[in-house]
Amino acid sequence: MKIAISASSQDLSGNIADVFGRCPYFIIAEIESGKILKTEVLKNESENQSSGAGISAAQLLANNGVEAVIAKSIGPKALDVLRQFNIKIYTGDGSIEKSLNEFITKN
Repeated sequence: MKIAISASSQDLSGNIADVFGRCPYFIIAEIESGKILKTEVLKNESENQSSGAGISAAQLLANNGVEAVIAKSIGPKALDVLRQFNIKIYTGDGSIEKSLNEFITKN
């Protein structure tokens, strides 16, 4: 499973960004059998768009094969796009690594 975390920095030791569509990065983790196989960082090019940042961010993740998202806050338009692509949505806050490990434990 590929999961994206809206991130304030480029590594797992950072925190989940406050807002999905305007986060600077997405950390993509590939998870299989309860283990993280690999991670990669995607720069959120829509971070500074004047409008539609959440929609563009959701499309970016869908185009990268993401199946689930962990974010602190997602706007209604971005939620609609994520749902259209059948991307599961989970709420997280604080440490990226902690939230990712909690996700793995619960799923």
